[in-house]
Amino acid sequence: MNSLAYKQYIGSISFSAEDETFYGKIEHINDLITFESDNAYDLKKAFQEAVDDYISFCEEKGLEPDKAEVPS
Repeated sequence: MNSLAYKQYIGSISFSAEDETFYGKIEHINDLITFESDNAYDLKKAFQEAVDDYISFCEEKGLEPDKAEVPS
């Protein structure tokens, strides 16, 4: 599986030929956080923004963000 890593979070990478869109989700957490882009270059930025937004949202709500527990 292709993946991205940022702040101890792992993001999956998929491509929809029908929509011509790259997309993914943060893996190994209980919350569903997705991201997408119309090109591979911006997908990394979208993933990092999704992680930062998730952490900020949790802080605003007084919640502890899930930590990625990557299987060994």
